[in-house]
Amino acid sequence: MVRPYKVKEQKRKKKEKYDREEESEQLDENDTPHSPKKAKTEDSELVEEKAEQVIDEMPGIPIIPADTGKKSGVIFILEKASLEIGKVGKSYQLLSSDEHANYLLKNKRNPADYRPDIAFQAIQTILDSRVNKIGRLKALYVRTQQGILFQIKPHARMPRTYKRFSGLMVQLLQKLHITAAGKGEKLLRVIKNPVTQYLPINSRKIGFSHSSEKLVDMYDYVGTVDNDMDLVFVVGAMAHGKIDKEYVEDYLSISEFPMSAAYCISIITTAVERKWKIL
Repeated sequence: MVRPYKVKEQKRKKKEKYDREEESEQLDENDTPHSPKKAKTEDSELVEEKAEQVIDEMPGIPIIPADTGKKSGVIFILEKASLEIGKVGKSYQLLSSDEHANYLLKNKRNPADYRPDIAFQAIQTILDSRVNKIGRLKALYVRTQQGILFQIKPHARMPRTYKRFSGLMVQLLQKLHITAAGKGEKLLRVIKNPVTQYLPINSRKIGFSHSSEKLVDMYDYVGTVDNDMDLVFVVGAMAHGKIDKEYVEDYLSISEFPMSAAYCISIITTAVERKWKIL
């Protein structure tokens, strides 16, 4: 028995419709991994996942409650910090002389200038000080050798190891901020220059340099500053050279010997703690 032509035509059209739908589904599932759209999506998801891991490490820690509204405080500015990222292989990393000497030499750069560990130690020393624990650290600013300025909240809990600090800096310089988990507070964020627009009017801006002719005892020096005046300390976070900023009012040398940034900061915070009788 021969099938009617109309029935054959309906079945043929139905089969073609199913074939087209099946091909469309296979095309979506087997989309090439090298397609720009999918690669971009995967990269963004990977960056977000890494950022979330870092954010989980930065919940923020409480400081001792203190009414500092009418009390003077301390502000630290770390200048010329060696915090630069570069694409090494397939990933972005914080460049350092220890890990990327060959990469830096190939790009005609001096590895000795890449010392992010100096900024790492200086930041830890500031945040671990009793001045910060009691709530008298008002702000911490860091400016890189490339001129990027960012702020670290005094109650931010920074990574205790350099490797995790390095990953955090990469995320910060790419995403421009690091947010506390569950709170939405930006614990670290890149801000606009110049740093002077964030400094209080009633403050003394003090810079430090071993080459300064003004050699002082730090405790005696801070003792001469009015108790109602904020103290802004500007410290270099680089391996070589000196800071030379127009906004600095007084350049001091606090030792006859060259010192690391971290040790210089410890002398400063100890002198301030003694002045304010912080135990």
